[in-house]
Amino acid sequence: MPVRLLLLALGTFAMGTDSMVVAGILGLIAADLGVSVPAAGQLVTVFALGYALLAPALAALTARWPRRRLLLTALVVFSAANALSALAPNYGLLLATRVLAAAGAALYTPTANAVATTLVAPERRGRALATVLGGMTVATALGVPLGTWVGRGDWRMTMWLVTALGVAALAGLALLLRDLPAPVAAPGLRARLAPLGQRRVLGAAATTLAFFLAFQCVYIYLATAVSGATGGDADRLSLVLLTAGVMSVAGSWLGGRLVDRVGVRRVLLTGSTVAAGAFAALPWLGRSMPGALVYAAVVPLAGWAVSVALPHRLASIDPGNAPLLISLNSSALYLGTAAGGVAGSAAIAVLGGRWFPFAAAGLALVAAVTAAATTRDARAGAPAAAEVASGAAPAPARAWYGVL
Repeated sequence: MPVRLLLLALGTFAMGTDSMVVAGILGLIAADLGVSVPAAGQLVTVFALGYALLAPALAALTARWPRRRLLLTALVVFSAANALSALAPNYGLLLATRVLAAAGAALYTPTANAVATTLVAPERRGRALATVLGGMTVATALGVPLGTWVGRGDWRMTMWLVTALGVAALAGLALLLRDLPAPVAAPGLRARLAPLGQRRVLGAAATTLAFFLAFQCVYIYLATAVSGATGGDADRLSLVLLTAGVMSVAGSWLGGRLVDRVGVRRVLLTGSTVAAGAFAALPWLGRSMPGALVYAAVVPLAGWAVSVALPHRLASIDPGNAPLLISLNSSALYLGTAAGGVAGSAAIAVLGGRWFPFAAAGLALVAAVTAAATTRDARAGAPAAAEVASGAAPAPARAWYGVL
């Protein structure tokens, strides 16, 4: 495995950890800064919303920048933002640093994808993308529970951990990433948004948004949902998050194979329905550790299987514009995450800390209905899309799991 690919993956690992680790330290942040847990949850919302809105605009503005300079600039911004998060004296400034961190992530992740395909032979580009973007999946499995454990006594230590990851990626890429080809012409902002005028693309993006709205509505406030099981103990919460992370990786692996075998529609409908049932059961499952661990196994397995089907579906709509459509899926994903933070906060205020997962169950059913209304019974033919995106021979759906 080329070292430069691993360093690019280290960067995406840092971004993935930063985007979701706040979910594990919400209580500590709330207590330290004198805000409510739902208010602390908006730190995830502003990061996700910032990424979703800034990614297409920044990509258009920096299209002519040398790739190496863009990657290093993104990592400097990201690392500095997390250092400022660790030093933030109040909630308002912490929110501002989250937006800055999102800007760094929005610059880095798409660029790392593009650079990865230039570092290997054409027939290995799909695997290069899977390696670099796999850092996001590994962040869910290891980065979030690790960050939760490191910050169990002081949440600021978690921010310093993410800063260190960003600085390590920055140092390695500054030393080893040389002689990159000049950037090719990139579509402008208008061209990036144009596919939303197509009904099938809009339906697919709406499904992504609805599903991640449901998923993140609970995940961001998971510590609250399973407080009966953990009793506020950080080690128990880390175990729940670790289980969820490991099952996320398993769900990505399983989802790719299921999409190839039974098609996108069945994966979307089955995964959304299973997740809805688990959300509805969480008020009871979250009262004990065995129940919480069952939930942490079922929802990530179903959810990440769905997350494979979502970009695969978009790519199959127009294989010639697969990378552009995948970027729209990413924006819809982060918008759903941002809305999930708001929806979860509102659900806690209305339904209470135990019963708020009922709102996620309803939203998951909305995602299932949206998928049912906007997909066909026939299996989508995505090999051509994978071929275009990777520059290699036609690949199975599982090659798309990391393009989130």
